[in-house]
Amino acid sequence: MAKKDGGLRFQPSGGSRAAAVPVGKKQKLVIERLANDGRGIAFHEGRTWFVSGALPGEHIEARVLGAHAKVVEARTERLLTASSERRPEPCVHAKICGGCSLQHMPHSQQLELKQRLLSEQLSRLANLQPKQWVAPLIGPELGYRRRARIAVRWNQKARQLDVGFRAQASQDIIAISQCPVLVQPLQPILHGLPAVLRSLHKPQAIGHVELFNGNSSALLVRHTAPLSEADQQLLADFCAQQQAQLWLQGEAAPAPYTAQTLSYPLPDYGLDLAYQPGDFVQVNPQVNAAMVRQALQWLAPQADERVLDLFCGLGNFALPLAQQVRELVAVEGVVEMVERARQNAQSNGISNAHFFQADLSKPLAQASWAQGGFAAVLLDPPRDGAFEVVKQIASLGAQRLVYVSCNPTTLARDSAELVAQGYQLERAGILDMFPQTAHVEAMALFVKAS
Repeated sequence: MAKKDGGLRFQPSGGSRAAAVPVGKKQKLVIERLANDGRGIAFHEGRTWFVSGALPGEHIEARVLGAHAKVVEARTERLLTASSERRPEPCVHAKICGGCSLQHMPHSQQLELKQRLLSEQLSRLANLQPKQWVAPLIGPELGYRRRARIAVRWNQKARQLDVGFRAQASQDIIAISQCPVLVQPLQPILHGLPAVLRSLHKPQAIGHVELFNGNSSALLVRHTAPLSEADQQLLADFCAQQQAQLWLQGEAAPAPYTAQTLSYPLPDYGLDLAYQPGDFVQVNPQVNAAMVRQALQWLAPQADERVLDLFCGLGNFALPLAQQVRELVAVEGVVEMVERARQNAQSNGISNAHFFQADLSKPLAQASWAQGGFAAVLLDPPRDGAFEVVKQIASLGAQRLVYVSCNPTTLARDSAELVAQGYQLERAGILDMFPQTAHVEAMALFVKAS
C-alpha cells in the first residue's frame, strides 16, 4: 500500500511556473517595435519575443530558436501581413544565413536604427548628447565586403565536405554559391571554391577558408593536418585560374604558397598598406577611406604638432596622420602589428612616425613615448573599448581627441569618463561599415573644455 503524502505542498515564489517554449514551436505574433539589434519585438502570454526578419506592424508566424525565462528568440517563418516598408532581400539565402540580418529593411531605416542605438547608449549610459550630430558615413549597400570567412566541415554521414556560411542561430552550414555583400573579385572564387575543396584527396584536413581582396585577391586555407603536394597543387592551380594568391596555415602563422604580399591602398594619401591573413583590416574599403578622411578632418592635425595614435594596428590612421604633423607616435598591444606598421611606414617613405608596443591597460604617463605630451590623440580600440586609457588622457595634455568605436556601449562608457576628465563631446556620427547588419560603428570628437 502506497504511503500517503501528508506533507505540505509549496508553490514556487512568483506563482506557477509557465510551461517551457520548445525549440521549433511555431507561434503567430504581431510585431510592435524593433529592438536595437533590428529584431522585431512582440509580446505573447507574458513573454517577450525577439524575432529576426520582422518589421513593426507585421503579423507573422515565428519559429522558436531558443527560450529562457520570459524571453523567446525566434525567426520569421511566414508573413501573414507584411509591412509596406518591407523590401525583397537581395540575397536568396538571407532568411537562413547568419551573415546579414537586415536585408528586408530599406537602407535608410537601417541607418536610422543604428543612429538611434548610438544616441540611446550615449544618453542612457553617459547622460550625453553631442553638440552636433554628423550625417552617417556610407558606402555601397552591397558588394562592399573585401574579407570573408568560409565555414568548412567534413560531413561523415554524407561523406563530403560542407562548404558555406553558418546558418542563423545554428552550427549548420548553408551551401552558398554567391554572396551579394562580397566585392566582385571574390564572387568567382566563392562560386568555384566548394568544388575544388571537395576534389582534394584529403578534404577532411581543411579547417576553414578565408577570402581577401585589396590590391589583389587571396585565398587562405587553414588545414588541421598536412596537405599533400598534390592537394597543394590543386589549390594553387585554382588560385592561378582566379588570379588570386594562395596562403596556407597549419600550426604556424599563415604563409604564402609562393612569395607574395597582400596590401590595400589609401588613395587619398598615396599609401599602400601591407598585411597578412589574421591581421585586423577594415572590411569595407569605401567606408574605411571616408572614415580616415573624417577622422583627420575632425582631429585637425597641425604641421608643428606631436600627435598620438593608440591601438594603431598596421597604420590605417597613423600613416595618413604622420603626413600632416611634426611627429606621430603610434602604440599597439600586438607585437606583430607594431612591426607591420613600422614596415608600412618605411615602405611608404614615412620617417616621422614612431611605433611602440605597450599594454594599454597600464598607466601611460610613465611610458618613455608619452614624455612631452601630445596636442591631439586618436583612439581606435577593440570592442572592449579603452576605459583604462581614457582615465589617463588628461595627463597627456591633449586638447583634441577622436574616438573611433566598434561598440556604442563601450563608447558611451568611455565618453562619460572623458567628460569627467574635462572634455566636451563636440560631434558624433555613425559609420555604416557593415550594411545589411545591425553592427554599429561610430566616431566622436572630444575637445578639452576651456
